[in-house]
Amino acid sequence: MAKPIMAKATAVWLVDNTTLSFKQIADFCDLHELEVQGIADGDVATGVKGFDPISNNQLTHEEIQAGEKSPLHKLKLKFYAAAAGEEKRRGPRYTPLSKRQDRPASILWLVKFHPELSDAQVSKLVGTTKPTIQAIRERTHWNISNIQPIDPVALGLCKQSELDLAVNKAAAKKAAEGGHMSDDERRKLLSTEQSLGLSEPEPLAPVALSGLETFTLGGEVEKEEALPDADSFFSLPEDKNDDEDEQP
Repeated sequence: MAKPIMAKATAVWLVDNTTLSFKQIADFCDLHELEVQGIADGDVATGVKGFDPISNNQLTHEEIQAGEKSPLHKLKLKFYAAAAGEEKRRGPRYTPLSKRQDRPASILWLVKFHPELSDAQVSKLVGTTKPTIQAIRERTHWNISNIQPIDPVALGLCKQSELDLAVNKAAAKKAAEGGHMSDDERRKLLSTEQSLGLSEPEPLAPVALSGLETFTLGGEVEKEEALPDADSFFSLPEDKNDDEDEQP
């Protein structure tokens, strides 16, 4: 499916100006559903100005209304004559000048949380060179003490779907080699949706403390004494002088 030009800016506009679901916007803009949710939460595409697909002849107002009425409706891109026959450009990923200083932080994040990714995979995800990746892996980078790991998806250097695809390839390669994986490594090799599905529910706190027993130093069970009635705290003792006055 062909995606609109300035897909992320178009997603920003659709999130701000329509009631379409995250999945509808993600399918139309060729993004991951979590990326669209990040745009709505303000964590992704911060500072990106929305790109109106209606005024730019990429989407009709009727198509948006149809999508708002039915969550199962898939938005259809209008025919764009200028993009007809255009093939995907091959070569290294282009990184804007404003985001190039963020690449070391994203490389450190990938190396720390996904060490199974090869240098070629990391280079393809964030558009960097292998010597830079190797320097960060070995902690010989000139600015390594000031670099903090940041998710490359949050920085806008790659898509969540691309990261999940690379992680799945690493998982398949690890399984083919027959290497033993710990639970932490197996969780890292899973995609975001699979990892969220493995999270165990938090244990519920006990609603009552009945049945709990107290042990003494000798190991014997100490039974709890029965609490006095609440009315006994408010009842006054009988006056003996009153009793004597009543006697004949």
